[in-house]
Amino acid sequence: MMKKIFYMVSMLFVFMYAATATAQNYKTHKVKAGETIASIANKYQTTAEAIYALNPDAKKELKRHAVLIIPSEQVGLYAPQATINKELTGFITHKVKRKETLFSLAKQYNITQDELKKHNPFLYANNLRKGDELKIPEYKRVLTISEQAAADTTTTYTVLPKEGKWRIAYKFGITVAELEALNPNMGPVLQEGALINVPKRIDSDIKPIDNRFSYYEVLPKEGFYRLKVKLGVEQAELEALNPGLAETGLKVGMILKVPNNTNLDASSTQAEASNLTNNITNFNEKHIAIMLPFRLQKVTIDSVADTQELIQKDPFLNTSLDFYSGMVVALDSLKKLGLNLKVDVYDTKNMASEVTNILNENNFDSVHAVIGPFMPDNVKRVSEKLQELNTPVVSPLTKQVALASNVFQSRPSEDLLKDKIINFVKNDSSLNQIIVIADQGKKEISNNLKSHFPGAIQIFSRKDKDDNDAFYIYDTDIIPKLKPGKNVVFLETTSSGFVSNVTSKLNSLRSKDIQIVLATTNMGSAFEDDDVSNYHLSNLQFTFATIAKTYNEDDKNSFAEAYQERFGVTPNKLAVRGFDITMDVVLRLVHFNNLYESVQQAPLTEYVENKFAYKKQPFGGYYNDTVYLVKYNDLKIEEIKQ
Repeated sequence: MMKKIFYMVSMLFVFMYAATATAQNYKTHKVKAGETIASIANKYQTTAEAIYALNPDAKKELKRHAVLIIPSEQVGLYAPQATINKELTGFITHKVKRKETLFSLAKQYNITQDELKKHNPFLYANNLRKGDELKIPEYKRVLTISEQAAADTTTTYTVLPKEGKWRIAYKFGITVAELEALNPNMGPVLQEGALINVPKRIDSDIKPIDNRFSYYEVLPKEGFYRLKVKLGVEQAELEALNPGLAETGLKVGMILKVPNNTNLDASSTQAEASNLTNNITNFNEKHIAIMLPFRLQKVTIDSVADTQELIQKDPFLNTSLDFYSGMVVALDSLKKLGLNLKVDVYDTKNMASEVTNILNENNFDSVHAVIGPFMPDNVKRVSEKLQELNTPVVSPLTKQVALASNVFQSRPSEDLLKDKIINFVKNDSSLNQIIVIADQGKKEISNNLKSHFPGAIQIFSRKDKDDNDAFYIYDTDIIPKLKPGKNVVFLETTSSGFVSNVTSKLNSLRSKDIQIVLATTNMGSAFEDDDVSNYHLSNLQFTFATIAKTYNEDDKNSFAEAYQERFGVTPNKLAVRGFDITMDVVLRLVHFNNLYESVQQAPLTEYVENKFAYKKQPFGGYYNDTVYLVKYNDLKIEEIKQ
């Protein structure tokens, strides 16, 4: 009871102080269930460090209904510092009961064990015994706020070429959030030569960026063990690479130097997507060329019916028109932003000879980037011709192209999709069992998954009497393999019938004690077939990696609205991709000198359904190194935030 009264008095004191401090740029916040310091800081547009500075006890424990002092305006990293001093007001007597210890008593009365010993000196030489009478000190807590002038602790810094926020945060030993707190008006992308506020540091304390290493931003709830699992780096090695880490420990948002061969995928770095539609200052003309295989030589305008039939039957024309329709909406959007664009559109007819004619008969000297062609051989032909001009060529759809030094492969690789889901499952510490179910043609991927998860159980589809794949399994093939708790089941197949067979059985085997999560390394059309129940997929939280998420039609989406207004139909995935790629290429050109520079300055961009994080291949071009991890939930596909 006394502890509860003491806590209430302490909170009342803090609240009373905060009430008087409100006029001095402070306000109060009563903690609700489920809130964290990070969520509270975000709510009030301040930083966790600023809140901790005013509420030191919150570092130990954030209690529901606790009242916090909050800066009412953005005060940045260097908020007034709060200290709580204790003044002794008297003692109470406590008679020790059976099983009580110094630790339990210190916790009960909210004091330290050293304070107990100080006022009961016999405890230095003797153990605590039942019946001992102890003097328990009582304190009055006095909160002291000391103002710290930002001018005394910060200085200005000139942004260097190719410097992003994380580089500067690492240099000065702060988090990206702290850097942004010091610069409330900072845009998503730093411009070379811009002046920003940074903490004052002597030259020897400013850490240089070493390109022989990679860098990693610590995520919430990550400890050294989690980093070892994710990055394969021991605590001792991290502490050796990052002086001072042993003393400070890990903090959310801190930038760590890590070995360059560390397996850092897009999900590990959790880079924040740059919004390049903001802070546009360059309105000089940008010239782009678009090369798509429309094959318009086959289209006649004499018969509308014949033209419609051709569009439906010709995959290149159909794909090109869908993709280009999204590009048209993007170009409209970019012009509304005030951008000055020159756009050349070429029909490659999906013919090598036509691509050669386009390149020979047109001047590409002033072209800042080429989007297209579709096919790998034609991408190679264009990139070779434009390599001497150093003109970037963006491959929009092809899974694999020759990465010449001026090629940007915008579609992520299949290996990246597979690695994404495998790493996600590896990092799930709540798993009890992993099962791999595969048809007879997918034994190679099943064995590959077994190599990643040595304890996994493998199940293969049954065969018919002629030894052909029958694409089904029995209940008895699965039931003995499931364990109480969480079971992840990889399903590897291209047969929709097999997907329907397996998902139906797994759905029926779910229970209060047995949780089943379905996953796959290759999300193909088999899982989208009409024979497959979306209810079953949703119940099984079907999880997979994909190059593009599905935008939520329930949300207001300016692109979808503009597309429907212009074309009268809902945009498909090809149209969305055409929009996203065009927006990304043009906005990168507007914000930076060229696409090559944008790779360093805008490590991650995201639009309606697609995101782009390019990396350079040694002695080659650039590839998109980021994908989405999604799952079915309540009959919708939602992104899994990591």
